[in-house]
Amino acid sequence: MSLDLQELRDLAQEELAQAKTLKWRELAKVVPWGDSYRGFAPSGREVEFERSYIWAHGENDDILCEVTVRCLPEREDCDAHARCLIERP
Repeated sequence: MSLDLQELRDLAQEELAQAKTLKWRELAKVVPWGDSYRGFAPSGREVEFERSYIWAHGENDDILCEVTVRCLPEREDCDAHARCLIERP
């Protein structure tokens, strides 16, 4: 099944929107932290979602959230990234 890069970008943005629902106070207890899981794109292609949270500038500062969505089996030219800062209150 084909999977275009725009579909991957859209999936990365959707996953980032979910990732941003966690609050800084919750995340600060577990940073650095990350996870990955396999799922399916709307086109039916298997993809891997990877999410990570790391300190952006130093411990107890803003948290950088990064999301990657990649095709499975992995292909060098088949991934999309999204990121955002979760600011310390």
